[in-house]
Amino acid sequence: MVSVYYGDMPEAIYNPAVYFKNTYDGSWITDELSREMIKDVDKSEVLGPRIIDSPVLGGISPRELSGGVKTLILMNQVPDKIFNASACGDNCAKWILRIGESKDITINLRHLMDFGDGEFALKVLNTDQIVHNMKELVPIAGMLVR
Repeated sequence: MVSVYYGDMPEAIYNPAVYFKNTYDGSWITDELSREMIKDVDKSEVLGPRIIDSPVLGGISPRELSGGVKTLILMNQVPDKIFNASACGDNCAKWILRIGESKDITINLRHLMDFGDGEFALKVLNTDQIVHNMKELVPIAGMLVR
């Protein structure tokens, strides 16, 4: 399940891109879920642990992936850490939920992310409530995000 804390959270890693740059492992990039996320979010194809084919930039290293994809990979590979998911765009929301289907993760948000029109389970740590859709989430998150 995905648990989210809205607002300042001292223990959260505020700049996931810097954390990724200094900790990632090549096996994280070739992981099947990482390949899918990179293809969907960055429209790029993983060729190997150190090379990704970007339609815009050509051959790039994992360090040149978007901040959103780096954050998603970290959430999946380092689930015991809390990452600032506001480094992700709304196009990452479905992937956050998918990661949460297979493992418990906690994320920090400083904005209202759009998790889509479907049903989901998300625990808001600030209020200890579980929400199941955006209609339930918006009023709660709206009071917490300023």
